[in-house]
Amino acid sequence: MTFSICVREEYTDSDGTDQTRFGVAVTTRLPAVGTLCPFASESGAVATQSLVNVELGRKGIEYLDDGLAVEDALQALLNADEGASQRQLHGVDSEGTFVFSGDECKDWYGHIEGDSYTVAGNLLTGESVIEAVADEYEQSAPPRGAETSSAETRDGRDDDRPLAERLVDALSAGYAEGGDKREDLHVQSAALLVERTEEREMEPYYDDLRVDATETPIDDLRETYELASEGFEMAVERYEEAYDEDELDEAGDESPDGEATDE
Repeated sequence: MTFSICVREEYTDSDGTDQTRFGVAVTTRLPAVGTLCPFASESGAVATQSLVNVELGRKGIEYLDDGLAVEDALQALLNADEGASQRQLHGVDSEGTFVFSGDECKDWYGHIEGDSYTVAGNLLTGESVIEAVADEYEQSAPPRGAETSSAETRDGRDDDRPLAERLVDALSAGYAEGGDKREDLHVQSAALLVERTEEREMEPYYDDLRVDATETPIDDLRETYELASEGFEMAVERYEEAYDEDELDEAGDESPDGEATDE
């Protein structure tokens, strides 16, 4: 598998309550990466790759949900994994980060660990790929302890775009640097997943997206994001009042879940 990013962002919601959002995004020159590598919950985000062991991601998130620190959770899983030397595993929780690249991963491989994010990749054209991912994310990341729900970039510009959109940009930066070096593999994929501690009446449709088989994974993921964002805005316009009143049958023929409301 190729390269991925996990992030944690603190923000304050519209009610003035401190919240946290977690995101993970990944792309590779193989199909259906979204079924194997990215995992997230309101407790953290994890990516498992290289010679993939899906259980590292699944159990990693379960451990975080149980209250284990990300370093303890992921290291414990690696300690019990006979194939650990061929794995890449990284993630974030509410307080920390963890990154591991086994010494039998395929070149180029490596990782970056920031204050609130991690990036890792293998079978890349070079180190500049993950550096570009990290740099692009840092340009849009909110400062630690931000007091508003919008993100202010580190160069002082306002950036209130959703995390999902900014994760696509981070993948795009790595892809532009060469990404996965296996140019003979034309079937590619990409995925992103965002979870948050904040409870919302309507969860954004664009926070859980996959492009499973394409030759242009980043372009397709961006287009999917844009369409999902447009669809979410349309749904909010149509159903938000009904959600507030808990009376979806008065909002139209179908609920946001696509179920008929006149049964």
